[in-house]
Amino acid sequence: MTRRLHYAWVVLGVTFLALLAGAGIRATPSVLIIPLEAEFGWTRSTISLAISLNIFLYGLMGPFAGGLMQRLGIRRTTMGALTLLAMGVGLATQVTRPWQLVLVWGVVVGAGSGMVALVLGATVVNRWFSTRRGLAMGLLTASTATGQLVFLPLLATIIERHGWRAAAIVMAGAATLAIPIVALLLRERPADLGLPPLGGTALVPAGKATTNPARVAVGALREGARSRDFWLLTATFFICGASTNGLVGTHLIPACIDYGIPEVTAAGLLALMGLCDLVGTTASGWLSDRYSNRTLLFTYYGLRGLS
Repeated sequence: MTRRLHYAWVVLGVTFLALLAGAGIRATPSVLIIPLEAEFGWTRSTISLAISLNIFLYGLMGPFAGGLMQRLGIRRTTMGALTLLAMGVGLATQVTRPWQLVLVWGVVVGAGSGMVALVLGATVVNRWFSTRRGLAMGLLTASTATGQLVFLPLLATIIERHGWRAAAIVMAGAATLAIPIVALLLRERPADLGLPPLGGTALVPAGKATTNPARVAVGALREGARSRDFWLLTATFFICGASTNGLVGTHLIPACIDYGIPEVTAAGLLALMGLCDLVGTTASGWLSDRYSNRTLLFTYYGLRGLS
């Protein structure tokens, strides 16, 4: 057994694919804004309303997704989220009114993307890894950057040649293809295969959760609200999310087009940022296994502020 690949790495790979599909869908609005403006005559603020609601639910769903994973399991929750994403992105090709875009992309896709996010990665890492948790979490976190790197230039090229609906169908297909992979390969816990977590020596039995997932989420938020560190991390991640997902990730491509830079080139610029993010996130995970997270966060935000 010591010579074989631990199944934790298989679970990590499958989780990465699910997160990759979700990250690609979250990055898609940046290449859709200009085509939607051109076809329907909607203002950028109208389209941004749907994207804002999407990002809001992406964050808000985290605690509730964690509760669902305790109650229903990782595999069922992930399959349900991917199904929701595929349905939402597919329905987005049929919108003709702003409220329909808000409902489909803001609510449906936002809720689905929030379930396939960092809470999924954290749950998988905590269950399957006793050592190398920082590296594993860094690899899963890098899925966001990889989604930008893989999908944005492709989507921009598809939109240029075939229109924005074809790009949405491609992303719906990516989420759909991930569902059977999750169903076949994703396992709940190492004990299900008679294995200890990676780096561990003892089997960890599964506990049966019977509490309502919403009650679990609210209870976790109430407990976290009593911690100063919770609020410090909340404030810093708020700034991080506002500047990345809310500003650069959403509006860089439309801003480039406003200044005469072609959409495919602009998507390549955002993908290049994703490549740098991929390298940095993976390195950050490796460093977190060796150095204080407080020191690392101080360094990262200091560099971010200087830039």
